[in-house]
Amino acid sequence: MASSTIVHLTDSSFDSTLAAHAEPVIVDFWAEWCGPCKAIAPVLEELAQEYAGKVTIAKVNVDEHPGVAARYQVRSIPTLLFFKGGQVIDQVIGAVPKTQIKKRLDAVA
Repeated sequence: MASSTIVHLTDSSFDSTLAAHAEPVIVDFWAEWCGPCKAIAPVLEELAQEYAGKVTIAKVNVDEHPGVAARYQVRSIPTLLFFKGGQVIDQVIGAVPKTQIKKRLDAVA
């Protein structure tokens, strides 16, 4: 799931990356084995391109980096957390339609 428009975060890079972005950051908590995560991935790619410069979209693999997922009490994947100013301001759980994510993005962007 490599992408030039999506930032891949780790337990160690999470806080510094969020701090480095003034714009809202959407973080997708996912895993390789998760079917709904794979279903939502192309939608996030499209949104990353559509909102380039206005919103940063990032991903955290919960199997490889469980610390961040535990800190934000992510119990189901995919979970999208919407951050602004380093604070969680919204969340979406599950593979939802692009229109629903877009509506949330428009509210924070």
